Amino acid sequence: MSNGERLENLLRSALVPMDPPERLTDRVERTLSELTEAAAVELTDLDPAAMRDPRNWARPAAAAVVGTLAGGALVVVRARQRQRKNQSSSFKSVERAVRDAAGDIDRRLRGG
Repeated sequence: MSNGERLENLLRSALVPMDPPERLTDRVERTLSELTEAAAVELTDLDPAAMRDPRNWARPAAAAVVGTLAGGALVVVRARQRQRKNQSSSFKSVERAVRDAAGDIDRRLRGG
């Protein structure tokens, strides 16, 4: 076996995909959920009269960005969890995760 083949075998064995520990996945999901909820609360507590002044636009803009990014990441995390559990197609998992996340956000905005 040549040095090139040995190096290729070492790289192949070192770069095998691994799933993260379940605790880490749960912690990431919980954190993303909390960020999404905090952004939703920030946007629902928004005083429309205060929005006339552009100096007050930073917090709602930041809340919208954080909520969007955290919500999108939450959809991806939940889709991957479902895909692993159900071994179904990735598109259906993403679709279900989007629906679940949207329902979750809707419930939080309505206060339920």
